[in-house]
Amino acid sequence: MTDDAPLRDRPALFRAMRRGLAGRCPNCGGDKLFATYLKPIDHCTACGEAYRHIRSDDAAPWLTVLVVGHLLAPVILSVEAHADWPTWVSMVLWPSAALALTLAILPPAKGFLMSVIWATRAPGSERD
Repeated sequence: MTDDAPLRDRPALFRAMRRGLAGRCPNCGGDKLFATYLKPIDHCTACGEAYRHIRSDDAAPWLTVLVVGHLLAPVILSVEAHADWPTWVSMVLWPSAALALTLAILPPAKGFLMSVIWATRAPGSERD
């Protein structure tokens, strides 16, 4: 499928977003969207759709920080209000939790945003 194909040939936006969130090809869902941890594939081996030109740039880290902050802040505030442990425990626990969540959420966030850019044919993607 080429980028000149009409929009009706593409899956619905929400289906593409779910596939991207799962790290799969937004078009067919048949191949992985990333060759490595965050490096997107050049094209899908199942359907041939190109993804090399799609760049989510700073959007994925922004979304990741937003999600991690909203997940951890209430937990930290409620636990710290009732915890009676040494300060060093907090200084090790919370940054470790934030790092683990960030590493877990970043690839799905990038896949989600890449699928939105792809499905909506948003401008700003680099073309070869």
